[in-house]
Amino acid sequence: MSELTKPGYNEKGRTEAMDSFLGLFDPSNSNEWVDNDEYPTHHHLPPEPQLGNVEYKLKLVNPSKQRFEHLVTQMKWRLREGQGEAIYEIGVEDNGILTGLSESDMAASLQTLQQMALKLGATTTVLRERPVDSCDNGNLRHVAEVLVRKVPDDQHNIEVRVAVIGSADAGKSTLLGVLTHGQLDNGRGRARLNMFRHLHEIQSGRTSSISHEILGFDSQGRLMNYRELTTAEEICESSSKLISFLDLAGHRKYLKTTILGLTGYSPHHVMLVVSAVGGGRVSGEMGVSAEAREHLCLALALDVSFFVVITKADVASQSALDAALEDVESALKSVGGGGRRVPLRVCNEDDVITAGSRQLADSVVPLFCVSNVTGQGLDLLAKFLHVLPPGTSTKEKERLEQEPCEFQVDETFRVPEVGIVVGGLLTKGVITEGSKLMIGPVDTGSFLPVTVQSIHRNKAPCRAVRASQSASLSLFPEVPGLRKGMFLLGPGAQLSPCLFFQATVCVLFHATAIHPGFQATVHVGSVRQTAVMEGIMAAGGIHTDDRASVLFRFLCHPERVCVGMRLLFREGRTRGIGKVTQVFPLN
Repeated sequence: MSELTKPGYNEKGRTEAMDSFLGLFDPSNSNEWVDNDEYPTHHHLPPEPQLGNVEYKLKLVNPSKQRFEHLVTQMKWRLREGQGEAIYEIGVEDNGILTGLSESDMAASLQTLQQMALKLGATTTVLRERPVDSCDNGNLRHVAEVLVRKVPDDQHNIEVRVAVIGSADAGKSTLLGVLTHGQLDNGRGRARLNMFRHLHEIQSGRTSSISHEILGFDSQGRLMNYRELTTAEEICESSSKLISFLDLAGHRKYLKTTILGLTGYSPHHVMLVVSAVGGGRVSGEMGVSAEAREHLCLALALDVSFFVVITKADVASQSALDAALEDVESALKSVGGGGRRVPLRVCNEDDVITAGSRQLADSVVPLFCVSNVTGQGLDLLAKFLHVLPPGTSTKEKERLEQEPCEFQVDETFRVPEVGIVVGGLLTKGVITEGSKLMIGPVDTGSFLPVTVQSIHRNKAPCRAVRASQSASLSLFPEVPGLRKGMFLLGPGAQLSPCLFFQATVCVLFHATAIHPGFQATVHVGSVRQTAVMEGIMAAGGIHTDDRASVLFRFLCHPERVCVGMRLLFREGRTRGIGKVTQVFPLN
């Protein structure tokens, strides 16, 4: 029996509390609300949160000038809390009761909300409108959920980074090819050709590197991809929200590249792709493969919110599809630890909005079933990406931009007639053309001066890159020994190259005990190098599920590591995670 058919769950994998949230319809009767035992006459949302980007408004009809200014100030605060996006529930009291409004009052309230948004340079989109109760004259009352979005003044759009993981042959590249180019696959891998970067990837059909693609949405929620526009620059200019995909490798041979994408690029969300046919628990059986389960563990260890997409729904039988869903749900419960992750099968647009609203707050994991050949379920997935919450808050982003710049190098290139180009993520500060920075550490532990000649973001030239944005930078002069894991630092940034550092670690899996002298590959941000455990503050070593403070030493050359950075170490089947607690600089 599936976990989600046990007492307390319905056949769609939802609890009663989840069904009552935002007033989902009972599938058996489209004119009635799902009953709630605690509130038999009214349907409730949770009480209005004091913090966050969700605001309840019972009515916004003809407010006074003073009241209107207060509402605009309140909307501005909610937008800051939601990183440029806010959700307004109209017809809802502060305690969460869905009172509803008449048709005329709802129209007036939505018009007032639109005027408030225009005052701030924001846009409004009605996500859904639902009836809740009858008036005395028999007319229905309605509640509405509205998305308010404001792109920051110094940006073209709101950016969300999504890493795509899963086992080989699950259809990750094909899915991204269909989404970003707007053309269905032919069933033989045509769509994935747009994602591959190397000849051997085209020949084998398997991703071995980190590919970048973008998908945009305009202010009305319309899809902006290569079917609508011809260049990445046009997509960026036409979109108010931009989804930046990182297509990561699924084969175990390229696990180090996958970990680099998850740790180095700091994605806001992770999309786990699972095939409904083949590659499962036994060869040729559907479900979560060993590689996909390991990728899931990595996402959980790095504490990144994620959702699951099950592909090849067109060739899988209903029984195979149900078995794949049950296997995913079982994996979420076994790996997630104590049932902290709540699976939600997405069947309609109501489920999409609910999943997008509650994913971060309630650890809801949406499950989508799609077909890249017939297009089944792709519209729901695109709608979910449209409402997917951004990562870094505006307030936090502004704070990071005021700090000295730190750019971590994830990729290096040599471009003809351009020279050295580095790609990566700017974690702090702002970089403009002509910026004079320091890059390192080189093998001796020192940093060398360089100048930024040009900047590209999303395959288009730009003047500046800001904190939490990824970009490619052209540098001059050439740097000897340039490699992944280096940092570009601005004036005032702490250099702190080190060979020794201390971290509190937790061993996820190891067959026996780990003792001093144990060597493992350590991933800290974009840094990847073999390190030796010189000291373990635990008698008898550390075993699976044990925690201890460990002193590491890089084996080859110094790296820049900072206190508070998350780390992951691996050796064979051994896996562990931790956080840096102390750094011992070279000098």
